[in-house]
Amino acid sequence: MEKTIEALNSKLDLLIAAVTRLAPPSVPETDIATADCYVWAADPGFLEPVLRVNRVDIGLIKGVDRVRDILVDNTERFAAGLPANNVLLWGARGMGKSSLVKAAHATINASGKTATPLKLIEIHREDIDTLPKLMNLLKAAPFRFILFCDDLSFDHDDTSYKSLKAALEGGVEGRPANVIFYATSNRRHLLPRDMIDNERSTAINPSEAVEEKVSLSDRFGLWLGFHKCSQDEYLEMVDGYARYHGFDNDPETLRAEALEWATTRGSRSGRVAWQFIQDLAGRLGQPLKD
Repeated sequence: MEKTIEALNSKLDLLIAAVTRLAPPSVPETDIATADCYVWAADPGFLEPVLRVNRVDIGLIKGVDRVRDILVDNTERFAAGLPANNVLLWGARGMGKSSLVKAAHATINASGKTATPLKLIEIHREDIDTLPKLMNLLKAAPFRFILFCDDLSFDHDDTSYKSLKAALEGGVEGRPANVIFYATSNRRHLLPRDMIDNERSTAINPSEAVEEKVSLSDRFGLWLGFHKCSQDEYLEMVDGYARYHGFDNDPETLRAEALEWATTRGSRSGRVAWQFIQDLAGRLGQPLKD
């Protein structure tokens, strides 16, 4: 009898162990006071702190002075508890759209004008449909949050843009007062033109179908456009990076090498200027500042 009981207990232990392995892992608790920046992990649903943020000083972002000032002003008002708009930063690649969002966030916190730190939370494009869940997590927190989505756009047959529309300004509850949404995109209307044209051609009322697609961008009160930079602006970016990192190069040589680098890339932008500086630092055997 004893052996039978022992055998049953052994089998029961094995069964419990097997069920435990099949159970989903427990969701880590989110401590929003841990850091100023987080990444939203939609599955299982918690905020992962980012202790070292990949960003540049706002003074190094050149050629976008007007949109920089508008974004910083909007962010300052939001951090102070005043009305502010969701922002769509759209336009040319490599001109500092995402860098500006992260730099503006750091600038506001460094100013010391807010009673509590402003929090920046990055949400990945593929997790947009979990926005309501994230907002529900944040609405009762004693902080103000910028939700940031980099390179936001939607492809054919992708209906998650409807979740974004509802989360930004729609629905019964609406967007929490302590949350604002910033997004970057190469497209002003976030949807492919042929997708909009297809809706126009197949709809019973074409104008209503197009309005449904374009109205997503209307949820952003501020549209900040980024355009390709001139040669002088590109060289100003290179010079700013070189001075910041302490390079002691001959100005004419630096200019000639930077222009040659841009020619080989076939474009001029803040990203191209930074890639040139990384190459130059490597050739000089000089580390870059954090």
